[in-house]
Amino acid sequence: MGYSSGMLDKRVIIQNRKKAETSSYGLDGTGIGWEDTICVWASVSWAKGMRSMNVGALDAYGMVLVRMRWNCHVTTRSRIAYDGQVYQILPETFHADKKANTVQFNAQLVVE
Repeated sequence: MGYSSGMLDKRVIIQNRKKAETSSYGLDGTGIGWEDTICVWASVSWAKGMRSMNVGALDAYGMVLVRMRWNCHVTTRSRIAYDGQVYQILPETFHADKKANTVQFNAQLVVE
């Protein structure tokens, strides 16, 4: 069944790791690189409740709930770029169902 196109109103970029590179410091010794894989339509909303935002909880603004149609590019190791911020998928919340054409997960803001 999937999600209705009316709720998928935000553009997000799915980022995946670049191929590991060997340096004098070992595998990925110079750091992990990320590359934009695909841009998709999704529904993005704050994962914390309104009450958390009203009391100013520090983690209230760093978590989002993302819903999108199923695709083979997003995995538990992917990152999501949305609204100028990069979010890391929380693997324990990742739920993809190819038959239902849905992917849903929580993601946390990456601070680099």
